[in-house]
Amino acid sequence: MTDPAPVTDPGFEEFVTARWAPLYRTAYLLTGTRHEAEDLLQTALARTCVRWSSIRDKGAADAYVRRAMLHLAQRQWRRRGREVATEHVPDAGHDHLGSRADHVALWDAVRRLPARMRAVVVLRYYEDLSVAQTAHELGCSEGTVKSQTHHAVRQLRAALPALELSEDPA
Repeated sequence: MTDPAPVTDPGFEEFVTARWAPLYRTAYLLTGTRHEAEDLLQTALARTCVRWSSIRDKGAADAYVRRAMLHLAQRQWRRRGREVATEHVPDAGHDHLGSRADHVALWDAVRRLPARMRAVVVLRYYEDLSVAQTAHELGCSEGTVKSQTHHAVRQLRAALPALELSEDPA
């Protein structure tokens, strides 16, 4: 006798199909490697699937998955310490830089940031969240987000003096 296939809400399947690519890119930017990004996103989606029926605002499901990824990634960062990934960043779709070389150099520098600063940069600049939303996602104060953003941009400017980097993600 075979086990029956797991039953999932069709709404969840539609959500995963529609949102996989942007959520994967966020996971990749948080972890720095394709394998870890896939694992991170799969785990976050599994947790979301279990709780899907209790998520009242399905429009906020992205935030729910993103928060799950952040919590999982923070656990990994604590276990491993600082990580420097070597893979190339996939096309993120938000290329405000002049050239592909600048884009790659910037994301290489972002991956070298400490984990908390990298998370702030990904949420503020890639996900385009406000200071308040980023603080909520990371479970910290707005002042911490501002400070981490300031220090991250300062480190990125030092690493990439030829690029024009702004602390305003607009």
